[in-house]
Amino acid sequence: MKKKYNKIGKKVIELQIKALKKLKSSIGNSFDQAIDVLSKCQSKIILCGVGKSGLIASKISATLSSVGTPSFTISASDSSHGDLGSISKRDILILISYSGNTEELKNIIQYANRNRIKLVGIMSKKNSLLYKSSNIKLLIPEVKESGHGIVPTSSTTAQLAIGDAIAIALMNQKKFSKLDFKKFHPSGSLGKKLKTVEDLMIVKNKIPFIDENSTLKKTIKIINSKKLGVVIIRNKKKETKGIFTDGDIKRTIQKKNIEINDLIIKSIMTKNPISINKNELAVKAIEVMNRKKITSLCVHSDKNRKKTIGIIHVHDLISSGIL
Repeated sequence: MKKKYNKIGKKVIELQIKALKKLKSSIGNSFDQAIDVLSKCQSKIILCGVGKSGLIASKISATLSSVGTPSFTISASDSSHGDLGSISKRDILILISYSGNTEELKNIIQYANRNRIKLVGIMSKKNSLLYKSSNIKLLIPEVKESGHGIVPTSSTTAQLAIGDAIAIALMNQKKFSKLDFKKFHPSGSLGKKLKTVEDLMIVKNKIPFIDENSTLKKTIKIINSKKLGVVIIRNKKKETKGIFTDGDIKRTIQKKNIEINDLIIKSIMTKNPISINKNELAVKAIEVMNRKKITSLCVHSDKNRKKTIGIIHVHDLISSGIL
């Protein structure tokens, strides 16, 4: 009979769920203290662990750096052969060890204590060297491991979770926004999702502007020359008053007794066109276009909603790969 391995998988996950529940209950004042100290770091946050904890340290460090907190990892073994020189007194150390007594971390702990470098320890035992030596002690609960209770699984899940919690709490404390996040993730699918309207909009002399007192004939000429299928209508103060599209042209000239040389555009334009802030995500522009059943939006800045500084067109969204 074929063995059902899914029972083993479920058991592993169940143990990790229990570990995370215990971790959640253990979060307290020491976590607040850690965030307060880490947010004031004037240099870099350096992480170190041994074995599987070292891999977790690398992931936490990468997450911190990606959300605005400069960070890197060091090797516990290499630190005893010169790498301690990469740690400055303005740095903050985060050491991760489930037992808190990992032999390879002793030299780093002694170096930090001797040079008064702030040390945040993540461990599970109060009677450990790391617990006693840390300025801030993040005590994670002792948990049951999978694989005969000896394979680091539940413990590393807890370490990873508290690392993510630290990163997001720092992100919140520093008011790290989506726009900030975009700066560190310019490529890939994530970078596309975080593109702003300003990244994709048409600007300056490419925008088809026309004065509100212009004729329909002149308006048609500009729409045809700019090839965007739209023209933005402004008053003498350069304030946007309306919009006119190639679809409007067709609907207008189908009417009887229309003289395009005499018809003034402000009398037939669509007033108060929909405009979007340049700092909005491009996906927001897609949502507005779909909801309003239109293919372009005026773009304004925070300073003046009345003045159009760009146009974002559905074609720009398609070419960027967002649609």
